[in-house]
Amino acid sequence: MPDPAQLLPDALESDLARLAGGASASTDRAGGPVLVATDFDGVVARLVDVPDASRPTAAAAEALARLAAGLPCRVRLALVSGRRLEDLARVSGVAAGTVLVGSHGAERGQMTAGGLEHTPVALAPAAADRLALLTTAFERIALTAPGAWVEHKPTAAVLHVRLASPDDAVRATADAVTASERLGLPPMRGKDVVETGVVATSKGQAIDTLRAETAARAVFYMGDDVTDEHAFGVLRDGDVSVRVGPGETIAQHRVASPDEAAVVLTRLADLLGTSATGG
Repeated sequence: MPDPAQLLPDALESDLARLAGGASASTDRAGGPVLVATDFDGVVARLVDVPDASRPTAAAAEALARLAAGLPCRVRLALVSGRRLEDLARVSGVAAGTVLVGSHGAERGQMTAGGLEHTPVALAPAAADRLALLTTAFERIALTAPGAWVEHKPTAAVLHVRLASPDDAVRATADAVTASERLGLPPMRGKDVVETGVVATSKGQAIDTLRAETAARAVFYMGDDVTDEHAFGVLRDGDVSVRVGPGETIAQHRVASPDEAAVVLTRLADLLGTSATGG
């Protein structure tokens, strides 16, 4: 297999080495662990038409296992996704100790030897009523665009238009944005989706919380969508951000695909001195 270090741009390789602390990363270092956080779909896993069919690429799965082996002293590993938390746990197959953040930060849990451990979200009555109205509106819109469908989350409704015709997708997206705004709720537009929640949250807030809880000395974050820009936006000097695929971004670095994202994770595991058999 080619050396991952030789497959990355020099600037990204240099920043990863600095983040990990170079060859001394296997020794105790002041300031806590490195928080390695990444989106799932489009980064660890390729984008697919059927969300339940998504799985990490083989290379990404191996890299995540190696990073998880560095828990908890040198590495804290987190998947930060727009997916429902239980769905993320099922399709990701990550190791015990990995923190899972679902619904763009509205849900939080951790993988254990016995499976996902988390506290279900409890909405206030007013928020639950607004979510019901929002969901009904999205379902009516989906009926007008064959191929569109609505995903139900504990704090949000999501209109998916990937399988709709281009014209129907444009119209349904606009209708979903309008329906959200009529309810006084800010919609989030991503790749072929409109997601609107009744709880204010973001991936940026999730990263800030994880940084504080883990006392991380530095943060690595990799994502591919508009919602990941919120996470990039809270990173600080000394952190590393990587955008996967096209699109305007404030990330420091860019790679083209999930295959290249797996190379980044593999290289980070190399530099952090982790292995699948132990930290």
